[in-house]
Amino acid sequence: MKKLQFTSARTVLQSQRGFSLIEILIALTLMGIAGTFVAGKIFDQFHEGKVKAAITQMGMLSGTLKEFNRKCNFYPTTDQGLESLVSKPSGRECKNYPPGGFFEDGQLPKDPWEADYAYESDGKTFDIISYGADNQPGGEDKDCDISFRKGGCVSATPGAEGAGSAESEQ
Repeated sequence: MKKLQFTSARTVLQSQRGFSLIEILIALTLMGIAGTFVAGKIFDQFHEGKVKAAITQMGMLSGTLKEFNRKCNFYPTTDQGLESLVSKPSGRECKNYPPGGFFEDGQLPKDPWEADYAYESDGKTFDIISYGADNQPGGEDKDCDISFRKGGCVSATPGAEGAGSAESEQ
C-alpha cells in the first residue's frame, strides 16, 4: 500500500508542468496594456487636480484683487499687473494701500505649473489666466489656458498674442 501512495505522488509531480514562454509573454503583454490604461487615467486625474488647484488659487487672487478695489476704488490695470498686490502701483494713486502690500510674504503665488499668472484688466473688471502646462497662450486639451472669468479651460485667451487674429477671421 505504501508503494502505491509513493507512485501516485510521483505521477502527480511528473504531470505538473510550468508555463511556456508564449503564455508568460501573453500574460505580460496583457498586464502592460492594462497598466497603460490605468496610468492614463491617473495622469488625467493629476492634470484635473492641477486645473482645479489653479482655479482655487485664482479665486484667492480674485479675493485679494477685490480687497485692492475696496481700498483703492479701482482694479490694477493690465500694465500694473498682479505685482500691484505686492508693491504699490505707479500711475493712479491708491491712498489706502497697505504698507506691506496685500501678501504677507511679499510674493505672488505661481500656478501649478510653476509659472506666473497672467492678468488682464481695464481698471473696472479683470481676468486671471494660467497658460497651463505649455505656458503659452492658446492650446488645446492639457495645454489649454485656464481663465478665472470664464471658469476653466479656454482654447484661446482674449487679448493674448495670436488670439485676436483668430477671432477676427471668424
